[in-house]
Amino acid sequence: MTWNVPNILTLLRLLAAPGVAVMFLYFNRPWADWFALTLFIGASITDYFDGYLARLWKQTTKLGTMLDPIADKAMVVIALMVIVGYSSMSPWLVLPATVILFREVFVSGLREYLGDTAGTLKVTQLAKWKTTAQMVAIAVLFAQGVFEHYLGMSAMGMDQATYDAILRGEEEDLHGLRWKMMGMVWTGHAGLWLLWIAAALTLITGVDYFRKSTPYLKD
Repeated sequence: MTWNVPNILTLLRLLAAPGVAVMFLYFNRPWADWFALTLFIGASITDYFDGYLARLWKQTTKLGTMLDPIADKAMVVIALMVIVGYSSMSPWLVLPATVILFREVFVSGLREYLGDTAGTLKVTQLAKWKTTAQMVAIAVLFAQGVFEHYLGMSAMGMDQATYDAILRGEEEDLHGLRWKMMGMVWTGHAGLWLLWIAAALTLITGVDYFRKSTPYLKD
């Protein structure tokens, strides 16, 4: 195995994936949201630089080629799991998250089955845009968590239970706080729409890969 800067960046991104979930185990919100957002953005940036440097310095290796898609999938899958678990919009996130997770498992299974012929499922430009769309959507959703909890709770001096109760209409809404908070929540819906767009691209690329693999699946 050859260890160089591009491969090290890829490995760091792979290790950062579970680190996103660990932030919510050891830190309270909104600090967990801040740390997870920072870690995720930093790791996502390495996704560009590891490939760019590998091509620039002619340091493309089998190790890097193997680790890169695994790191990308680990980042997306673990981050989606955390977001669905902690976001106030989780019911609306389940379907696009399910589409993304199903596609990743399905295509990975296809590549494993095809073995030496898996080169027919080489990464397309649309698949690269899909990965970018996923990471942008997830970053925005983490940012929404920061925005909602830091500005919506900390700045107004309330805890999580009070915040949720006001949004549900179970707590007296003093000074129109519900409308202010709902405005912040709806601002964060940009991440939800971006995730649906990413899910659509994910579905399209999954169908494309399956179509390309059908000649190798005939008896």
